Amino acid sequence: MIFLKKVKIYLDTSVISHLFAEDTPDRMTETNKLWDELSNGIYSVFISTLTLDEVRKCAEPKQSIMIEKLEEIEYEILVETDEIISLAQEYINNGVLTPKSNDDCQHIAFAVVSNCDLIVSWNFKHLVNFKTISKVKVVNAIYHYKEISIISPTMLIGDEDE
Repeated sequence: MIFLKKVKIYLDTSVISHLFAEDTPDRMTETNKLWDELSNGIYSVFISTLTLDEVRKCAEPKQSIMIEKLEEIEYEILVETDEIISLAQEYINNGVLTPKSNDDCQHIAFAVVSNCDLIVSWNFKHLVNFKTISKVKVVNAIYHYKEISIISPTMLIGDEDE
């Protein structure tokens, strides 16, 4: 019998936030489909203390609702380390993103240092775009980290016809 390891995914705050994004109904629908898959334990899910901090900064009642939704899935909380801080700084030093986007660089570093396979995000401006993905690939190669894919929830959810 062959046992396949679960794909390790890192969720940034945008995914959790889009569970209730009525202003973007397509993204909300797709995020909820993903959440159903996450609640079935299909993936190993990781979030960071940064993600939790960002959730806690949301206004009520959204904050409480997001925390309740997190209780529906199993996940591991990743804690900031010196290595994560250093790698995030290297992303900035190497032009992946600007210093204003340090939190986004930290999200990437949390996932990379923790050997996640995927970062799942709705942040097309800073994370899910060709320039960022290409530059992260180069920096990870320079510092001997494995490659990581950065995708939207749409790319992860299964097709209903499967």
